[in-house]
Amino acid sequence: MNETTPQKKQTVPLLSVKNLKKHFPVRSGVFSRISTWVKAVDDISFDIYAGETLGLVGESGCGKTTAGRALLRLIEPTNGTVHFESKDLLKMDNASMRLMRRQMQIIFQDPYSSLNPRMTVGNIVGEAIKVHGIVKTRADLEQYLGKLLDKVGLSPSYRSRYPHEFSGGQRQRICIARALALNPKFIVCDEAVSALDVSIQAQIINLLRDLQTEYHLAYLFISHDLNVVQHIANRVAVMYLGKIVEIAQVNKLFKYPKHPYTQALMMANPIPDPDIVHNVKLLEGDVPSPLNPPTGCHFHTRCPDVIEKCKHIKPPRIEIAKDHIVWCHLING
Repeated sequence: MNETTPQKKQTVPLLSVKNLKKHFPVRSGVFSRISTWVKAVDDISFDIYAGETLGLVGESGCGKTTAGRALLRLIEPTNGTVHFESKDLLKMDNASMRLMRRQMQIIFQDPYSSLNPRMTVGNIVGEAIKVHGIVKTRADLEQYLGKLLDKVGLSPSYRSRYPHEFSGGQRQRICIARALALNPKFIVCDEAVSALDVSIQAQIINLLRDLQTEYHLAYLFISHDLNVVQHIANRVAVMYLGKIVEIAQVNKLFKYPKHPYTQALMMANPIPDPDIVHNVKLLEGDVPSPLNPPTGCHFHTRCPDVIEKCKHIKPPRIEIAKDHIVWCHLING
């Protein structure tokens, strides 16, 4: 059961993503000319408000991670707009974007490869603090680092140790401390608990929720684990082959999924009760290639309820209730 307290809706989003696209060129031939494009993220839009968590879910390869990195400009988007506190990030030069990065951070999936093994914890967490001039003296830095490590459940004495001396859960706490170092307002959590044991996942999720309450953080929580998303998110966006197909409040989405793909995801989600008979809605065929996505609705090649116009016409945006939006021909608005 979801225990996340719904956030009071604000009038102006902290982050507003409109028509975001990221297409990767595929080159071939002697002169490496562009022969086609991989449409990893293909025209998605969503808002995130201060203090809330938007879960972004979908199968592996649907474009979730690419979307998260593109909106932070860790990779450059092909098209679209990303407004953070009403400032257009995609029009900023490098110097302006560098200042904005104090407000936006990311926690990567793998706590083993995302930490430099040659740097101590103090240097890993403190690097950005020194670069951005958060503190002036060495003593202030040591005090700041100690408070950060304590905040994420680590001993301040650990700052002289190296990443290989820690478990996976402890490494992810180091990554969280690094993300918090500049006192951001928004954090992308890119599969932040998927590499951890289940018991450790719960600890990290509870830590993220506590930090969100204390610092009024906004999260984009990217995950393929619906149970984790149900526990931490306020709203959920479902992504399929580069497109968002449904967005709703977390309780509403899990109780009343409307898009056929969302329904299939929910039915395939394991239920920890052997007495419950769980009818799985099987999907036909394989996920199409983003090199050549289907016309019309991208999901029509696997949809059990497909109709003729699904194959040729892009689905409309239908708001079926407050905070519940579906892109599907089968829904009556």
